[in-house]
Amino acid sequence: MNNPLITEICGVKFNNPLIMASGTFGYGLEYSEIIDLNKIGGISVKGISLNEVQGNPMPRIMETHAGMLNAIGLQNVGVEKFIKEKLPDIKKYSTRIIANFWGKTVDEYVKVAEVLDKEDVDMLEMNISCPNIKEGGIAFGTDPKMTFNVVSEVKKAVNNKPLVVKLSPNVSDISIFGRAVEDAGADAVSAINTLLGMSINTNTRKPFLSNVTGGLSGPAIKPVAVKMVYDLYKTISIPIIGIGGIMNYKDVIEFYLAGASAVQIGTANFVDPEITLEIIKDLENYCNENKIANISQLSGGIIV
Repeated sequence: MNNPLITEICGVKFNNPLIMASGTFGYGLEYSEIIDLNKIGGISVKGISLNEVQGNPMPRIMETHAGMLNAIGLQNVGVEKFIKEKLPDIKKYSTRIIANFWGKTVDEYVKVAEVLDKEDVDMLEMNISCPNIKEGGIAFGTDPKMTFNVVSEVKKAVNNKPLVVKLSPNVSDISIFGRAVEDAGADAVSAINTLLGMSINTNTRKPFLSNVTGGLSGPAIKPVAVKMVYDLYKTISIPIIGIGGIMNYKDVIEFYLAGASAVQIGTANFVDPEITLEIIKDLENYCNENKIANISQLSGGIIV
């Protein structure tokens, strides 16, 4: 029987459409003794920067109702150490490797992208929810002109790999940013990143997170994420990778119907590291039982 979950995005073929979301799966190696990495579609590694970053002080993660807040601070080993110390071991597995990366200036984005573009990874994923230190801390992903500028400059530097841009939900209309990214030459988008949130300890009257605010993820944000994927699908023609609160196969199908061509699993990995394997099995059964030759047939299939 043919595999109904085979997925192709920008010419890259995945055994299934389930990709581990950046920041929730380390570099993939941390989970290698728990699940068979060969069985998952792909891994979007922990966000890589030009230089090593230690991240924010503790506490930087807390559980919320139907989700979690995190303010890790994009801790990572830096691009050179990633290539030397992490990538060789990840490449031993057949799963697709997506190199998520970020910078604090346009120049940093370009430099990291140039290095990764020459390495043996399958795709690049650009996190634009980072503060532009030259613009007073305004995130690249919350100003359409800045979004267009940074993506277009990176696209000029990337010649070998598809460029995926991860969009911020902390905007009034995500479709505007989808258009800006597409016009700048991006090959695909992933949506959404975390929503800004905070939580306060009523005993101490202090924020639970040392950074005060953090990114909200998990099932609590899924309706927002599905709606934003739907908005993007109506606006842009490049593929959309859906992210936000996926916990089971029905959640995956919901994202597909809204317009996604693949999905990323994030917070669920903290709840059950083997949940992706269960979702893959359930998706195969769903497609076979409903005589769906390939899951891509569901993309944009919402009836309104």
